Amino acid sequence: MPASTAKLFSSALALERLGAGHRFVTTVTAGETPDASGRIDGDLALVGGGDPTMSARLIPYNKGASAGNPLAAVEDLADQVVARGVTRIEGDVVGDDTAYPWEPYPDGRAQEDALWEYGAPVSALSINENRLALTVSPGRRAGDPARLRLSPPLEYFVIENRVRTGSGAETRIDVERMPGSRQLRVWGVVPLRSSPVSRLLALDDPAEYAASALYDALARRGVRIAGRPVARHRVADEVPDLKQGSAPAVSPGGIELARRLSPPLSEILEVAMKESLNLYAELALREVARARRNLGSRQAGIEELLAFARHAEVPADQLNLVDGSGLSTLDMVTPRAATALLAHMNKSPNRAAWLALLPVAGQEGTLRQRFSGTPVQGSIRAKTGSMSHVSALAGYARTKTGDTLAFAVFVNNYTARSSEIRAVIDRICVLLAQ
Repeated sequence: MPASTAKLFSSALALERLGAGHRFVTTVTAGETPDASGRIDGDLALVGGGDPTMSARLIPYNKGASAGNPLAAVEDLADQVVARGVTRIEGDVVGDDTAYPWEPYPDGRAQEDALWEYGAPVSALSINENRLALTVSPGRRAGDPARLRLSPPLEYFVIENRVRTGSGAETRIDVERMPGSRQLRVWGVVPLRSSPVSRLLALDDPAEYAASALYDALARRGVRIAGRPVARHRVADEVPDLKQGSAPAVSPGGIELARRLSPPLSEILEVAMKESLNLYAELALREVARARRNLGSRQAGIEELLAFARHAEVPADQLNLVDGSGLSTLDMVTPRAATALLAHMNKSPNRAAWLALLPVAGQEGTLRQRFSGTPVQGSIRAKTGSMSHVSALAGYARTKTGDTLAFAVFVNNYTARSSEIRAVIDRICVLLAQ
């Protein structure tokens, strides 16, 4: 199991097949232009185009920068709609993610993954990386209920708060949400003088959440809305062949009232690789499928990835991926397959852009705390991977003689502490570079 080193394959595929300058487009559309009074007789649609960056995360990658408003992109779109003169919407505010078939969870994920931000559902309309932060703070006195706060502060989940303020030093926060439910049950204890404790939770339906965010932003700007926030999906059974579209995807159409362009793909992939963001990798896989096979499905993306792997001379019998992020427990990759990909990309015309995606040992991303103070600090660029009983590292090592080695170390099914396994992997890398 490669864990997140699988992102090497999806990121290389996206860089090679879409190009470093590719951008995602998000629009707000209506069936007609507003009339003289600013009225739209119908729905207003927020149409997703696969952009993972509608969040507070700063792009280009900046390891020391702080985040801003997680809904800033939606606020800007709302400003554009109001600037077009819209004052009333007679229909619903629709979150439209039909650019990709609605397949929120790739095969092979654990059920509990859907609760947490790293397992956020995949949608062509993504907002705040399809997650929210639940912050728990102690009450005024021991025994009081803890105080809860959501960020972004939209009323979306129903929360049952059973967390109590404790008199001791124990902090224990447990969260439960049944699949498909919007009811959160939170229980545990937080010390009286504790600092706030946060948990990052996944949304269940990003398109509907995005519609809710736009609805709220428009209402605060004085737009009257007769309907409600709803989602529009294209479910898998509406697609004849999930591996290939028959014609270029048709946009929902309508009158465009607002538009947002994403940063260029190279900057998006750099953040995805250095911070190991599962959602970014999954969306990159689907965008390749939409561009190359007229269908932004996971299955079409995997078909493109396998074709690319053959082109890169990756042994076909040593690669079995079912997603773009490596979170699936069905993913299987040999170290030889990983190094074959790395060798191919080292000769690619996109080599410079590719190397810039990878974390640098002891300096940034998921390697910022590894290799510090060792002889290889700054001379290894590699992608990490970690899951339960899985630890991996794959990338490039620059030797003392100036040579570049492609390497991959995968450790599965261990019972030692993960920190011990990482120490062994790091020692191997130091030896490689000597």
